[in-house]
Amino acid sequence: MMGKSTRPACARLMAALFILGAGYDAAQADEVLPKPAAPFNGRIGAYGMQSQPAWPQPAHAPAKAPNVVLILLDDVGFGVSDAFGGPVPTPALDKLAAGGVRYNQFHTTAMCSPTRASLLTGRNHHQVGFGSLTDSAAGFPGYTAIWNPATASVAEILRQNGYSTAAFGKWHNTPESEVSPVGPFDRWPTGIGFEYFYGFNFAESSQWEPRLYRNTSPVEPAQPGLHLTTELVDDAIHWMHQHESVAPQRPFFLYFATGALHAPHHVGPEWIARFHGKFDQGWDKVRDETFARQKKQGVIPSNTDLTPRPNGLPAWDSLTADQKKVLARQMEVYAGFMAQTDFEIGRLLEDLQRTGQDRNTLVLYVVGDNGASAEGSFEGSIRDFGRAYGARSEIPEMLQNLDAFGSETFDNHYAAGWAWATGSPLQWMKQVASHFGGTRNGMVLSWPERLTKGGGIRDQFSHVNDIVPTILEATGVPMPTSVNGTAQLPLEGTSLLYTLEQPKAPTHHNIQYFELYGNRGIYKDGWFAGARHALPWELFTNPMKIFLTDPAQDQWELYNVAKDFSQAHDLAAQQPEKLAEMKAAFDSEAKRNMVYPLVPIPMVGKPTPDAEKTQFTYYEGVERLPRGVLPSLERSHRITAELDVSASGANGVIVARGGRYGGWTLFAKDGKLTYESNTFGETHETVVSGEALPSGKVQVAFAFEADPRPNMNPIEAMRNPVRKGVGRLFINGKQVAEARIERLGGFNGAGITETFDLAKDSGSPVSNAYAAPFAFNGRVEKVVIDLL
Repeated sequence: MMGKSTRPACARLMAALFILGAGYDAAQADEVLPKPAAPFNGRIGAYGMQSQPAWPQPAHAPAKAPNVVLILLDDVGFGVSDAFGGPVPTPALDKLAAGGVRYNQFHTTAMCSPTRASLLTGRNHHQVGFGSLTDSAAGFPGYTAIWNPATASVAEILRQNGYSTAAFGKWHNTPESEVSPVGPFDRWPTGIGFEYFYGFNFAESSQWEPRLYRNTSPVEPAQPGLHLTTELVDDAIHWMHQHESVAPQRPFFLYFATGALHAPHHVGPEWIARFHGKFDQGWDKVRDETFARQKKQGVIPSNTDLTPRPNGLPAWDSLTADQKKVLARQMEVYAGFMAQTDFEIGRLLEDLQRTGQDRNTLVLYVVGDNGASAEGSFEGSIRDFGRAYGARSEIPEMLQNLDAFGSETFDNHYAAGWAWATGSPLQWMKQVASHFGGTRNGMVLSWPERLTKGGGIRDQFSHVNDIVPTILEATGVPMPTSVNGTAQLPLEGTSLLYTLEQPKAPTHHNIQYFELYGNRGIYKDGWFAGARHALPWELFTNPMKIFLTDPAQDQWELYNVAKDFSQAHDLAAQQPEKLAEMKAAFDSEAKRNMVYPLVPIPMVGKPTPDAEKTQFTYYEGVERLPRGVLPSLERSHRITAELDVSASGANGVIVARGGRYGGWTLFAKDGKLTYESNTFGETHETVVSGEALPSGKVQVAFAFEADPRPNMNPIEAMRNPVRKGVGRLFINGKQVAEARIERLGGFNGAGITETFDLAKDSGSPVSNAYAAPFAFNGRVEKVVIDLL
C-alpha cells in the first residue's frame, strides 16, 4: 500500500464519490496509479562493505489472482448461437457455458466503438467520449472519439498492478487521424494499457486480405491467405506460450476481439457447405424455430411472447424464387462464419486447458458487441460499405456470383430479415438502442476455480459496463481514484460475481440509459422506456433522415420488462405517469453522462492540420497510409510522380490508394502508363497512354477535371462523393491520353481498411489488371498531390 496521499482536492472528492456512489461492490482503496516508489529500506555507508542494498520491487498482482480472458464477437444477435437457442452449432461456446453460467439479460450499447469503450472502462460510452462510432465523431464532449483520460482502461489498471496485458483483433477506438505512421500513439491499444497488440484499427476488415498492426507498426499477415480469425488465434496462443515460458508467476489479461461476424462475411467454402439448405425455409420460420428452442432450453422465460416482424421488413413468402435463393445463401455464409469463429476461439480456450491454466482463468465471453446487423437492408449486399455512397447490389448480379460469397471477391452482408430472425425473441437490431434487439447479447462467464457447479442461467439485468467491476473484484485489484495524474470518474457498472453463488439474487444494476444516433431508452427497476429515432438500415440508405430529423418527434414506448422479457407489450398508453417518470429519468442520466445533443452531425468543423492545405508531398518509401491522414480527392486534382524508370521498361504500381472494393491506382504495365478508378468494385474506368514510358528520370501525372455540381450540405456531400469529369495523363509534361470518367470517388467508404502506397499496391489490388503488390521495378522518388 502507498503512503499518505498527495492527491489534489478534486481527486479526494472523486474518491468520496466512489465510496458513496455508483455501485462498484468490490473492495475500494485510496489508490493512485502509478504507485509511488517505496522508500529505500537498505543502508548506505561510506563504502560498499558498510552498505546494504535494497532493490526496487516490481508491481505484483494480488496472491492467486486469476488470468483474465475477455472475448468479444462483432455483430451477433441474441438468437444466433445454439448456446442461446440459435440455429448455429457452437460447441466451444456450449462447452464453456456447461462449466460456467449464461447471462440472458446482458446488454451492450447497440454499436461497436461505444460498446468497446464501455467494456474496457466500466463507464458509460458517452463518458469515455464514444457516443457514436469513431468514424462519426462530433465536436461535443460525449462524441469526440477521444478517449477520456478520466476513464482509464482495465488494461492500464491491471498492468500497473502486476499483470501482463495483450489485445488481439479489432480495435475501433483510436481517432482516425491518429492511425498513422507517426501517431500520436497514446490512444492506440499500447497507449491505453495493453503491452502488446496484434490486429486492425477500423470498423471492419477483410478476413482474407487484412491490413494489420503489431503494436503500432503495420505488418503483413504471417500467412497470406489464412483466415484472419485463425491468424489472430495463432498469434494469441503464441503470446500466451511466450508469456508462460518467461513469466509464469505473473497473471495475464488477454482481450480477444474478433472482426467476426462483422461484414464482410468471409469464410471458407468448407464451412459454408455445412449449412447448405439449412435456411431455405426463410427468416420467419427460422425465428419461430429459434423461439421454440429458446423456451425449451430455458434461455428465455416460459411466458415470453415472440415480437412481430417490423413494418417494412418483407415476409419470406412474399419474395421471388431468385430472391429466396440469394438470401438463403447469405445466411448459409453467415452461419458458416459463426461456426468457424466458434471453432477458432475453441482452439484458444483449449490451449488454456492444455497448458494447465484454465482452472484459475476467468473467461468472460460476450457474444456480440450489439444486436445483429440490419445494415445490409432488404436484399443484402455484395458492396456493403460502398452502399452508403451509392454502390449497387442487385439480385441478378448476386445470383450469378453465389459461389463467390464468403471469398475475398465481395464485401458481402446478409439481408435485414436474417438480423431480425437471429435476434429472436426481441424487437429490432443493431443501432436501435431503444429496444433490446439492438442491445441484448448473450454472455458466458467461466471460472472453474471459483464456480464449482456450472451450466446455469443468470437473469439479472446487466450491462457491458459491469465487466470491469467483475474483473477487478475477481483479481482483488482496487479501483484507483487517480491514474497517471488524472482523477478518475466513478465506475458505472457493478460486479457480477455475486450471481455465481446467488443465482436468484436481485440485480445490483438498477438503472441504465441507452443512446445511439438518437435511438434511446432507459432501464430502471424492472421497467424500460424507449424511443426509436431511425430504422437500422437508414445509416447506409438515408443518413440525412437520421441526422436532420428532430428527435422530439420520436414516439416513446413503455415496457414492464420484469414480466415482459421481449418487450412485446407497450404500456405507454395505459400508464402515462410511469412513462413520464421514466422519460425524466432518461433526461437526468443523459445530462449526467454528456449524451446531449442527440444525433450531432458528424465531423463538421473538425480541426485538422491539413484543413487549408492544397498540396501534399509523399516521398520514396511511404506506405500503408490510412484514410484518416489522406486528402479527399472527390474534386479536381492532379497527381504528379517523379520516377526513375528501368532500362528494361516500366512495370508496376507507381502510387495507389484503396483495394478491390474501391480506390484508384496509377501504374505501368508493359511500359504503358495507366490510371484506373475503381468505384466500390462495381465500375472500373481507365485512362491509358498510347506510348511507353522512356527510361531514366521521368515525370508522370494524372489530372482530373471534375464537372461542376451544386453546393451540398455536409450530409449530402458525404452521401454523394462520386464525381464525373475528364481524366488526362501526362509524361514529362506532354499530354498522352484523355478519357471521360463517369464515377470517380467514394474512396473513404470503399475498402475502409485499405491504404495509400508508393511503388506498390499493398493489401488487395485496386485493379484487376495486376496482382498485388505489383511493385514498381524502378524508383518512385516522390509523389505530389495538388487539390485544384
